[in-house]
Amino acid sequence: MKLPLFPLQSVFFPGETVPLHIFEERYKQLILDCRKEAVTFGIPVFINNTISYGTEVQLVEVVTTYESGEMDVVCIARQVFKVLSFENQIEGKPYAGGDVQFLDMENDASEELRKEVLERVEELYGLMDVPFTKTSPKQFNSYSLAHKMGLSFEQEYELLQISNETDRLYFIKTHLENTTSVLNEVKRTKGIIEMNGHFKNFDPLDFTDFKI
Repeated sequence: MKLPLFPLQSVFFPGETVPLHIFEERYKQLILDCRKEAVTFGIPVFINNTISYGTEVQLVEVVTTYESGEMDVVCIARQVFKVLSFENQIEGKPYAGGDVQFLDMENDASEELRKEVLERVEELYGLMDVPFTKTSPKQFNSYSLAHKMGLSFEQEYELLQISNETDRLYFIKTHLENTTSVLNEVKRTKGIIEMNGHFKNFDPLDFTDFKI
């Protein structure tokens, strides 16, 4: 399938609301075409000077249009795709485009695994003293908190490429376990540092059997 493409150094997950500020002339035209023709466009992730995967988005609303023609728009992210070809300019249009192939997504994952991941998220938030809103495991999926788990840009990009929900949840679970372990160690170290210099009661040692 051929899509207009708007490469960005950002990762967007299916179902996510995507606010964009449009200021380049070619992408102003893209938004106008989306309004008139109800077309979607793709946001491939620009990473390591390449574009290989991205997300199709659909224009929902033009929130503000400025005197300069710049726009604030809201889109909704839909499907993940792999970039097969890229053209800097589509024929007859000022903006980029290319052929893409949508990934076949498998969204089945056990409620037990969803619950386990949610518990790990809640534990992480607790360690950081960040408020956590409880979510039902049935309503939870790997994308819903993907930007709120401390994943790096590279990790988010890796997650985007995983087409199976169970595999995505295991990927997140591993990250949460590693992060929680580090935070627990930091917390322990902080406690030791804060205790240093305090007056302490030491139990007397029994040197009866002590040998050199």
